Amino acid sequence: MQNIQIYDTTLRDGSQGEGVNFSLFDKLQIAERLDEMGFDFIEGGYPLSNEKDSEFFRKVRELNLKTALICAFGMTRRKGVAAKDDPGMIALLDSQAPVITVVGKTSDFHVKEVLRVTLEENLDMIAESLGHLKSEGRRVIYDAEHAFDGWKANPEYAARTVQAAASAGAETVVLCDTNGGSMPSEVADITRQVIAALGKYDCEVGIHTHNDCELAVANSLAGVAAGAKQVQGTINGIGERCGNADLISTIANLGIKQEGYEVLKGTDLKHLTELSRFVYETANLRLRDGQPFVGQSAFAHKGGMHVHAVARAASSYEHINPELVGNERRILVSELSGRSNIVALTTKHNIQNDKELMGKILADVVALENEGYQFEAAGASFDLLVKKNAGTFTPHFDLVKYHIDVEHMTESENDNVVTEATVKVAIDDKVRHEVAEGDGPVNALDAALRKALTESYPSLATMRLVDYKVRVVNEEAGTAARIRVVIESSDNDEVWGTVGVSENIIEASWKALVDAVEYKLCKEHPNGSSSDAKSKVAEKV
Repeated sequence: MQNIQIYDTTLRDGSQGEGVNFSLFDKLQIAERLDEMGFDFIEGGYPLSNEKDSEFFRKVRELNLKTALICAFGMTRRKGVAAKDDPGMIALLDSQAPVITVVGKTSDFHVKEVLRVTLEENLDMIAESLGHLKSEGRRVIYDAEHAFDGWKANPEYAARTVQAAASAGAETVVLCDTNGGSMPSEVADITRQVIAALGKYDCEVGIHTHNDCELAVANSLAGVAAGAKQVQGTINGIGERCGNADLISTIANLGIKQEGYEVLKGTDLKHLTELSRFVYETANLRLRDGQPFVGQSAFAHKGGMHVHAVARAASSYEHINPELVGNERRILVSELSGRSNIVALTTKHNIQNDKELMGKILADVVALENEGYQFEAAGASFDLLVKKNAGTFTPHFDLVKYHIDVEHMTESENDNVVTEATVKVAIDDKVRHEVAEGDGPVNALDAALRKALTESYPSLATMRLVDYKVRVVNEEAGTAARIRVVIESSDNDEVWGTVGVSENIIEASWKALVDAVEYKLCKEHPNGSSSDAKSKVAEKV
């Protein structure tokens, strides 16, 4: 088994992505998670760039890291300055990081036009910088910036730059596809050429790719296949422009899909999904449903033919067992579904052998989706639909009426919008009539409904509205278009989604809200309340 070192640069290169801003606490938490997973190297940042990165290197020494080595990132010495006197070199050593990664120029174009130094001085800058850090007892990794572009333009000079790094003590020379424009065949070919050029040195080759052509993972794998022993990247591929190589996919491909490689010290990869979502949440970024291996949709099946096949043999439409990366199979229900989807989603109700009922449920799904409903993110509403068709659903309350009042008050210096909801419901032989204010109509309705129900159902106090989404179903109808509202709710045990559709956004919201409450109550009061008593009360009022 060939061990491939995994070098994470989420905290440095990843933080350069648009909309990404890690606090010091965020960076320390992520470092701990990466260490727990068995990562080899964690790049903490550039200690000279800002106070937060400097503080990270002080604080990270207090963590009890067991597997990962912390790396400080910096540039070669400045032109005309001795390495020992260069502020960047001093900051790198002051970080006390055991490993230091230095980036230098590989392309003669960048040497002459960006650094504005001679080709020979650039070689001196590389060798002297790495040699100085090595003499101070640090392990050194060299990042060859624009390696592939430089090699294509002037392979002789590019070879001299990486040889200068290797001769000065670099343990790994990492080839960077800085602009993200190289093709996998080019990456493989040039990686082999670099390995040959470094043949007489005790130095490995690594790969660091960017995703501007959406080939970062493919290029990383091509580099490894050509002999690279280290892969650099970020969790979820976050980073500047189109991002970096996604280490989640890279690790999964190397550790599961390809034979002969060992990653993360041979540990299993069942926490990859958890790690991916942890970084998304920490960075306050939206999860990518379609992200390979770990996305919510990575093992989701919607077409009836697909679901039927997966039920017989999961490998027919799944390239791996989702549990290997900590993910799970999801069966979706929609107008594209067949009977197999319904059977798969209703096994907990033990009605899968009732073909007539299966057909009835499927017909309802198709009809409702034609009206604008979608059940893919509204599993709780689908669960209630199944119960209603099976005759096992008893409502826990009946609506008598609701009323929303929105008042724009301009009496004070600041305009103020006050939203008030009144809800009247029947519960067994009682009628509850409650009013509540909220930040908006849905918030007010939710508050009033809870006030009306909590005395009879105290467990509703643990229920929270997590998310609220609105979509226009038929845009061509303009302001008379149907509105689809999806509500995500949670309690101490689970998260569930419900859906409502109407031309009236308040009514659509009410339908989704009622389903959310009923789903919660069905879990704890499966037999409902007395529907006869409620009906009599409703008739009286």
